[in-house]
Amino acid sequence: MSAPSRPLRSHQRSLFELVAALARGEASGIADILAAVTPGGGKSLLPVIAASKLIGAGLVDRVVWVVPRDSLRLQAEEAFADPAWRAAFGHALAVRAADNAPDPSRGLSGYVTTYQAVAAAPALHLSEMRRHRTLLVVDEVHHLPALADGEADGAANEAASWSRALLPLFREARLRLLLSGTLERADGRRILWLPYRTVEGAPVPDIEAPGWAVIGYSRAEALAEKAVLPVNFGALDGEASWLEGGRTAGQARVGPHRLSGPGPSATTRPALFTALRTGFARDLLREAFHATRRLRAERRRRLGLGPAQAVRGLGKLLVVAPDQASAQSYHAMLQAWMPEEQAQRDVRIATSAEADAHAALAAFRLTPEPAVLVTVAMAYEGLDAPEVAVVAALTHIRSRPWLEQMIARATRVDPHAGDYADQHALVFHPDDPLFARFRARIETEQATATRPRKRPVGAASPEPTPLARETDEGIVPLESNALGLRYAMLRPGPAVAMARLGPQADAAEPAPVPPSRVERALRARVAAMVTAQAVEDEAELRLPRGGPLPHRYNAVLKRLFNNKSRAAMTAEELEAALAWLERNRLQDHLHLLEGDARYAWSARRRWAGAERRPG
Repeated sequence: MSAPSRPLRSHQRSLFELVAALARGEASGIADILAAVTPGGGKSLLPVIAASKLIGAGLVDRVVWVVPRDSLRLQAEEAFADPAWRAAFGHALAVRAADNAPDPSRGLSGYVTTYQAVAAAPALHLSEMRRHRTLLVVDEVHHLPALADGEADGAANEAASWSRALLPLFREARLRLLLSGTLERADGRRILWLPYRTVEGAPVPDIEAPGWAVIGYSRAEALAEKAVLPVNFGALDGEASWLEGGRTAGQARVGPHRLSGPGPSATTRPALFTALRTGFARDLLREAFHATRRLRAERRRRLGLGPAQAVRGLGKLLVVAPDQASAQSYHAMLQAWMPEEQAQRDVRIATSAEADAHAALAAFRLTPEPAVLVTVAMAYEGLDAPEVAVVAALTHIRSRPWLEQMIARATRVDPHAGDYADQHALVFHPDDPLFARFRARIETEQATATRPRKRPVGAASPEPTPLARETDEGIVPLESNALGLRYAMLRPGPAVAMARLGPQADAAEPAPVPPSRVERALRARVAAMVTAQAVEDEAELRLPRGGPLPHRYNAVLKRLFNNKSRAAMTAEELEAALAWLERNRLQDHLHLLEGDARYAWSARRRWAGAERRPG
């Protein structure tokens, strides 16, 4: 595989050159590759680069890509199916989003699974790893804590269970590619498998450890190459009041306290907790909503579109809520600000409590509508939705990795939205000291200076009705209101080199069709054809409608195809089953069930029906 004609970012070029050296036998001592890429910088292409070269060179047979959440499996499939990168690298590899059924690859070049799935069936995935020389890709590896002495057999927390299940896969893999947007954990623990050294009494990843290759891509580099967008922070200040002592005797009213007051202090988190559940949340959400509406109207005007035309690239709003109850409340608020028909079309919610959460995420990512998504944590990490232009950060979490991932949902360049210079991320957030400290660290890291531009905002009316909600912190939120909004644009500073244009997706390119979606469609067609034959034959044989004939016909089809159920068939086998069903009748093969007591009733009824038919 020669160097791709489509331009790569610097970290993607570095990985391409490294795996090319591995393929030539020039870097045989490397078994582990760590890619520390700023969120939004383009990690999803790295497994495609590595797998296409290493499988092509015969160094590995398959790729297994493990992601932290189910919603990311489809994106991993799409990365391999992307027609532009297929042409750029000249590869024909495909992976499928697998569950814990046998043969997860189904004849493809590998599969994508989740931490949770591996923890639920570790033996299945370890067996696959032992049967094939495997490139193991672990996405967002910082989710996996290193196991302390004795913890490999015991710890009960979920993250430790993931580490225990994945550790044998690390050991069995031929090569490992570890991806992360941050190399620190909120709990301060080391990350599984990474080598460490001690610097001034603190452990830090050892980037010069034997057998390791480390590829870094900082926010400054990503901005210089125009791989991510600059961020415009809209900091909304406010006041909050609450009751301390919960619902016990001796409650005391606290506040009003300013969110931006000196701190962090003992009142910062209770004030923030209250603000996110009362009038302040409504005010911040309204600012984000109207900013998104203005952006979409301006882009429609620029394109000469009418208000009802649905096209890509107009900009979308992502709302990150502190909990599911608040998410439902925000969802209702947003819908109330729109006409009913538009509200049903444009606003969706994706939380673990919603049955259609994954469908909502997919629609938000891949279609012009919906334009607004409310979530808690499902969409904050790894969500590849370049049309997100505005984020309403209504979350109480203040850990740096979490916040970086959240703002990165809006920093992806949207290929449908025009020139890079006309795009930027807009993040609305409470103006509390903890968020301000996080923002200051980002400014320092990307060598930027904030340029504040104050815009006065009238004080919003306080929430009239207190929310009857008590928390583990022993407070009951009463009311809050917004006081003022200020903006600060973060742009590359003088230390950042001149930007180079990177790959832009062609708006005319067809959307990739992931293998799992192809399989689902084929399985549905096979099921429909089996059911249709059963219905027709029930009428002909005068069998009672709703009887077990479809079940028997499915069993016949399974016997005809090497005792494989539809769920276990590859796409090619499903296509073969469809072709067979178009030419043959399952009733002519019921003899395959003879001798099996489970299907004796069906066979008897078939022959009885045949005798009753007119000659």
